[in-house]
Amino acid sequence: MKEFIESGKAVMGIEFGSTRIKAVLVDGEFRAIAQGAHDWENSLVDGMWSYSLEDIETGLRDAYAKCAADAEAKYGAKLSKLAALGISGMMHGYLPFDADGKLLVPFRTWRNVTTGDAAKELSELFRFNIPQRWSIAHYYQAILDKEPHVGAVKSLTTLAGYVHRRLSGENVLGVGEASGMFPVDPATGDYNARMLAAFDAKTSGDLKQKLPKILKAGEKAGVLTDAGAKWLDPTGTLEGGALMAPPEGDAGTGMVATNAVAPKTGNVSAGTSVFAMIVLEKAMKGYYPEIDVVTTPAGDEVAMVHCNNCTNEINAWAGLFGGVCNRDAGGKNIYATLFAESLKGDKDCGGVVVVPFLSGEPVAGVGEAMLKVVRSPESAFTLANFFRAQIYSAFVSLKLGMDILAREHITIESLTAHGGIFKDKGIAQQYLADALDTSVTCMDTAGEGGPWGMAVLASYAAGGAGMPLGEFLSEKVFAGAAGSTLAPEREGVEGFNRYAENFKKAIKA
Repeated sequence: MKEFIESGKAVMGIEFGSTRIKAVLVDGEFRAIAQGAHDWENSLVDGMWSYSLEDIETGLRDAYAKCAADAEAKYGAKLSKLAALGISGMMHGYLPFDADGKLLVPFRTWRNVTTGDAAKELSELFRFNIPQRWSIAHYYQAILDKEPHVGAVKSLTTLAGYVHRRLSGENVLGVGEASGMFPVDPATGDYNARMLAAFDAKTSGDLKQKLPKILKAGEKAGVLTDAGAKWLDPTGTLEGGALMAPPEGDAGTGMVATNAVAPKTGNVSAGTSVFAMIVLEKAMKGYYPEIDVVTTPAGDEVAMVHCNNCTNEINAWAGLFGGVCNRDAGGKNIYATLFAESLKGDKDCGGVVVVPFLSGEPVAGVGEAMLKVVRSPESAFTLANFFRAQIYSAFVSLKLGMDILAREHITIESLTAHGGIFKDKGIAQQYLADALDTSVTCMDTAGEGGPWGMAVLASYAAGGAGMPLGEFLSEKVFAGAAGSTLAPEREGVEGFNRYAENFKKAIKA
């Protein structure tokens, strides 16, 4: 492995999640051989959730340095060059730049739900759902609000696009990520021409000139420049020249990480937010505020249910319990202990409800933060029911959106889940299967998720040899992959349905 790494054959994927920036190095068999991570948090800046450019730079360098150090500690290998590199990040949001490349307002993340007027107006104009977190909604809201910076905007991009541009000099996006900036026409693989014309007529502008060029998975997105290598690794050890893959969003890397890019397949990615992606056979009949239509990294149309809130409350309460419990009791960490305890709870959580909305949740019709525990005098308020309700709360908004797809008769032949919540095997996975009333598969790489998926996309760009992405994943990456599938249990489905009804009452109380 030392020779493999030092000869520049390894591939790296880096993903900017909401709470962690993670770098993963893979070998020629797509196995993760080294990793590094940097913890970070967003902050409120002028009432907007944001991360500073300084934090982006510091976090990126730290995650890379720790990955390089891990490779050296394990194999005695100095990481000086890469075969390929890919960047992914939390999707959408708003990064507007002027003609000199200066950021005009602090990065506005997907978490901000301040673009309701713009999203509603554009959805009606396009006859196509425009979610509040999409870049075009942020940009149009700034126009509606007559923000001073609007006249200076020369380019728009996402977090992944910004980092990719710093590393390669190329202003491009992968098609999956681009489809969360502005709607993409799957027939052309480019921004929807009809909707662009409608937007330009409304604003007297030329929007396409401000948007990044779209590339599909497998296409070349430039190379790591010498300046980019120095920005990533200030020690000067890393050389330029690595092939750059099209930058993607965490939804796209989640699809890749779960081999869910073919029609009628789907995946659930659970972290700070949670979303389900179902690859469509044909276009949906209607449009719904709860359902986004985006694309796979290969450009196929996808129905996406995105929920802003997932594991925040689980993490907060685990931290609270961890402060008074022996974290190593019985050889388990506090998460494993509490997840196991939840199995003793009632199927409907005994009437206990947790509302976990650290930020607004459009899918549930909630426009601002809402954090509460609700129970009736008759509820069975036990630790088991309380923590089962915590885990249920991570999936209940997703269920509300997925119920719409069920009414649209969208076929799902396989659903694969990934994310840290699934590390304690069989617990959250079973609750999700019950919530969605469908079988859920977790692969052994369930905890790896997006950074590994981005590394796979970078490997595909470097050596896909013209194979379709789905074929590359099935035949090269996931052949013989181990995993487990859990079917929904009838009592669990009925219990989750009762919990969901109690939940809907709780958010209206």
